[in-house]
Amino acid sequence: MREPAVKKVLYWCDRCNVPLIGRTCACGTGVREISLLQPHDVRPALAADMALIRSLLAEQFGDVPLPEVVLLNKTGGADRADLVIVHGDRFGWLSFDPVARKFSLDIAPEALPHILPHATRGILDLEAEPAVIAHRGRIGGKRFPLAAPVPDGTVIVSYRNRFGTGIVRDGQVRVKELVPVTPRPRPNPGWDMVIEKNRYHLKNLERNAIRTVKKHMSDRPCVNVSFSGGKDSAVVLHLARKAGVEKAFFIDTGIELPETVEFVESQGVEIIRKSGDFFQAAEKAGPPGKDRRWCCKLLKLHPLKSYLADIGPCVTIQGNRWYESWNRADLEETSQNPANPLQLNISPIRNWRALEVFLYIWWQKIPINPLYEKGLERIGCYLCPAALESEYEGLRAMHPDLMDRWDAFLVRWAKKTGMPDAYHRWGLWRWRVLPPKMREICRDRGIALNDDFTLRAVTGRGESGCGSDEDGTIP
Repeated sequence: MREPAVKKVLYWCDRCNVPLIGRTCACGTGVREISLLQPHDVRPALAADMALIRSLLAEQFGDVPLPEVVLLNKTGGADRADLVIVHGDRFGWLSFDPVARKFSLDIAPEALPHILPHATRGILDLEAEPAVIAHRGRIGGKRFPLAAPVPDGTVIVSYRNRFGTGIVRDGQVRVKELVPVTPRPRPNPGWDMVIEKNRYHLKNLERNAIRTVKKHMSDRPCVNVSFSGGKDSAVVLHLARKAGVEKAFFIDTGIELPETVEFVESQGVEIIRKSGDFFQAAEKAGPPGKDRRWCCKLLKLHPLKSYLADIGPCVTIQGNRWYESWNRADLEETSQNPANPLQLNISPIRNWRALEVFLYIWWQKIPINPLYEKGLERIGCYLCPAALESEYEGLRAMHPDLMDRWDAFLVRWAKKTGMPDAYHRWGLWRWRVLPPKMREICRDRGIALNDDFTLRAVTGRGESGCGSDEDGTIP
């Protein structure tokens, strides 16, 4: 696959201490580039994200304040994994362990000027460690046994007025580079200031997106907006209405979160309720997977085909973006829906990152789904295999009634098909063929796999070996 045309850097104005979506700041001073990690998508840390980061910092180092503007750069991992960006620097890595079922925050050395003035614990003085005292030579990059027990995790290490970070594991600390640290005050602007400094760039984004909609809205006899209840479709609906498009539809799969349905109803969007019965289908086909999404055909494509049969050929404006997945990284301005030839899809914000989406929402005061502030990165069916295990944990707290039914089904299906407990406890049901990260987890913890990287059934458990509907058909 050719390299997608995504933006790989974020710009930052140190004078204003704000992120920028273009090469210039409204203040007129020079900006610097920040390299982003794949898939190069960056988003604001919202209310639940900020609360989580604060709690992890407090647990490790004490009451460490955070500025108003914190960014999250999604990265690869076994589950949720975000690079946390503060003051335009790498602050740390926020991740969720699907086995231990907990979050962790590993701070970066660049975070020390911000953390050290406030840290009341989590500092390891290497000058008091016998192994370090006896060591001759460089300290950074070495591993040392500790004289007294220290909890596993990231620590701040100090040695002769130099500081760094270290990782404690099994009674040893691995020390990274030690450097002098000089705390320096930074401005603490709010998101209103970020919007103001990016206003010129936001206007350009809006102008280009509306131009795209107007260019294609007459390519078919009618035009509408595909609305999902998420942030991207909220932006697209707003842009389309500015371009003169009023009709929008939402397909209710029957397994949407109640907040999403309520939000859609508040936006004056037509709701299509023609989907099949998910749980009835799951009893035959088993759980859907990221690599076996029979649910999309049943709950999305069939209802859409029925809807299009009634309205005829149409242009549909959608909120798909390059940064959402590799499958969408080459998305063109227009694309023919292969499953429904009557539909020509238009993607006016395909080159926007999540940061641009949120800044535009706040600039234009567009209503969005309240679930984002509660900790969900993506909005969709609450049983979607594309959701992260960290999001499932949040949903169990928010909607225990809905999740209890799904969890009970997974346990029952695992027993029926002879799957190990890890199948439902670690979220392994989300793939038929496990990806490399999950294979590594299984190998390290003694969970057997077949040669094709599917989970191996536990001998003597269940009614059959695999038991899943191999060809992915649905009732």
